[in-house]
Amino acid sequence: MGRVGPLELILILVALLLLFGARRIPEIARSLGRAISQFRRGMRDSMSDNNDKTDDPEDRIE
Repeated sequence: MGRVGPLELILILVALLLLFGARRIPEIARSLGRAISQFRRGMRDSMSDNNDKTDDPEDRIE
């Protein structure tokens, strides 16, 4: 029930085409791709910062 089939994808693409036009869709896709890559980069940097803090021997209490 939660899967999107080929007919639904075609309907979504047609609706996007009608709403935004053929010229705007590549711009929207490009900006969405950039946003996703920046989000992933931020998550990766955040996780590496957390790992660096826990690996620091000065922070360990013995």
